[in-house]
Amino acid sequence: MKTIRQARNELLSIFNAGVAAVNGRTVVASYLEQHPPQRELSLVALGKAAGAMALGALDVLGDAVRDGLVISKPGHLDHATLAARGLQALEGGHPIPNVDSLKAGAALLDFLHRQPADRALLFLISGGTSSLVEVLHEGVGLDDLRRVNEWLLGSGLSIEKMNRVRKSISAIKGGRLLRHMVGREVTGLYISDVRWDDPAVIGSGLLVAEKHAAAELGSMPLPDWIDRLTGAGETVYAPAPARVDLHIIASLKDAREAAAEAARALGYETQVSHAFINATAENAGRRLALELMDSLPGVYIWGGEPSVRLPERPGRGGRNQHLALAAACVIEGSDDLLFLSAGTDGSDGPGEDAGALVDGGTIGRGRRQGFDAEQVLTDADSGSLLAASNDLIHTGPTGTNVMDLMIGLRSEKSAVHEH
Repeated sequence: MKTIRQARNELLSIFNAGVAAVNGRTVVASYLEQHPPQRELSLVALGKAAGAMALGALDVLGDAVRDGLVISKPGHLDHATLAARGLQALEGGHPIPNVDSLKAGAALLDFLHRQPADRALLFLISGGTSSLVEVLHEGVGLDDLRRVNEWLLGSGLSIEKMNRVRKSISAIKGGRLLRHMVGREVTGLYISDVRWDDPAVIGSGLLVAEKHAAAELGSMPLPDWIDRLTGAGETVYAPAPARVDLHIIASLKDAREAAAEAARALGYETQVSHAFINATAENAGRRLALELMDSLPGVYIWGGEPSVRLPERPGRGGRNQHLALAAACVIEGSDDLLFLSAGTDGSDGPGEDAGALVDGGTIGRGRRQGFDAEQVLTDADSGSLLAASNDLIHTGPTGTNVMDLMIGLRSEKSAVHEH
């Protein structure tokens, strides 16, 4: 008979197995071992998983990587190791771009312009790139960039729509970066953090040439000041592409399947949902918890990227913590239900927590510390209650980013409630 503590540990191990399967170092090395480049190249790694992905390339290619630029989120880079291998490492701003994001964009263009005309380029791109690296159109400043991104992150819009806005004010996104690589051989390897695994959306499509029609933004509920920045009605054409070969090497599906394999290895009946969870976090948390309550004993796995419409002054937490707390409200008092929601990149919102693992006692523990769960959800302050209930998950940077995993566990009724 397993205790709740044992079940919680197993649920965490299932999540960790899903994350490990899409680790940037592992998946890049695996791809390059099967598809080795036939010439020397320069490397550009961008995003939250950039450091891990760059190391995976070095593991396989060694000295064939002549030089490289790696740009990631603060705390996600091993600067000493990258420098020892001859790679320049920079940090940009995330989740809100800052002056370092603009410095990173300038460094990217400088790096590309310094490459020999016949040098092949290997791009390693993962989620977070949209915020970490930027070059702005003339007439758009850093304050504009920050304000746009702050509005987008609280808007409840999908990542596809958010990145459409980001492309409209960028001089490198939406394929515009390609004008700096005309005639080159370019390979792009992607860890996908978007629903359809579309390179035109990941990182706002740095390597995907497309027509940019600001009028297409007209169907979105954008404030007037954003419309003015995007130049409504103006059409801009990206340059003709260089020789570009793009590949998705890790995705949410891979993480879900690896988590399921780990759950089955622990002896659980396991079901994987292929539905993409993109509703509001509160609604998704309540709905998934209700599904779990109506299920047979076993492990249930979902994935996606829910949204949160933030109040004017949000509290602590992120979409996974918000979702998990909403689920905890549904399963309150149950001694056989556990629910986990966490970001595969190890972060959830602006804090350092990855998400939360809740059980039937979460709401009670929070109440004893003076928290009202419904008010906390209204205030977007889920992290404060979950810290008090000891239900937060902290992994640190994981070297990947394939959106969020949600994992429910229904144990046998005989489990002992111990936390």
